[in-house]
Amino acid sequence: MTPDDTGTAAPSRTRIEYLEELGDELTRRGFRVRLTLPRGQSPSLHVMNPDASALTENILAEQGADGWWYWWSWAERIAAAADVAAAADRVALVLAAR
Repeated sequence: MTPDDTGTAAPSRTRIEYLEELGDELTRRGFRVRLTLPRGQSPSLHVMNPDASALTENILAEQGADGWWYWWSWAERIAAAADVAAAADRVALVLAAR
């Protein structure tokens, strides 16, 4: 736990909370999302472009030495989890119907 602005300890966020936050942002942008909780594996956020259902991706949230990050399923970083707007921008760009 880390101290917040009031000097009290703030609870650390969970992987699911980060995925839900990104999911909320992507839903506002018109994407369909589903939180996937497979047994024995890390949760992921399944994102689909409703205008082109073949354009889908599973997004992960992982904590490293330098904080929490969103990751593509092919193990490339998307953006820091603290910057949900930037992560949503990149996901929207990759899943855009052209």
